Amino acid sequence: MAGLYFEEFVVGEVHRHAVTRTVTETDNLLFTTLTMNPQPLHLDEEFAKGSMFGTRIVNSVFTLGLVAGIHVSDLTLGTTVGNLGFEDVQFPKPVFIGDTLRVESEVLDKRESKSRPETGIVKLEHRALNQRDELVCRLRRAALMKRRPAEVSEEKA
Repeated sequence: MAGLYFEEFVVGEVHRHAVTRTVTETDNLLFTTLTMNPQPLHLDEEFAKGSMFGTRIVNSVFTLGLVAGIHVSDLTLGTTVGNLGFEDVQFPKPVFIGDTLRVESEVLDKRESKSRPETGIVKLEHRALNQRDELVCRLRRAALMKRRPAEVSEEKA
């Protein structure tokens, strides 16, 4: 499966990605320890029982990474040059171990690159929802995307 070229992104279009992911205890434990984050809200159930959540919550940076990854096979696989930046990252609700997340991506804007004519800049908003349809993560990002090569344009014509 290949991602979309710059020309194929349509401003206002929402892509609902088929891939979903249940977050496991192992995901949370490994990510939290690999990133040297000793926050007991992620690692210590007894500590977390006394928190406002009543249980451990999933490391939000793991959630961010998952949201940034789920869309790749549909939108950017092989066609992105790189991320130019993430902005307005929000976590309106916590993610708990056992939650299943789904992601949708909206194309907010696009423009041709002034300095690299073989690319364009696409602005996207990615939203993650859990199995209760609660918004758990929202982020906006700018991606530097490849433009469609001439031979691909001819094949699709």
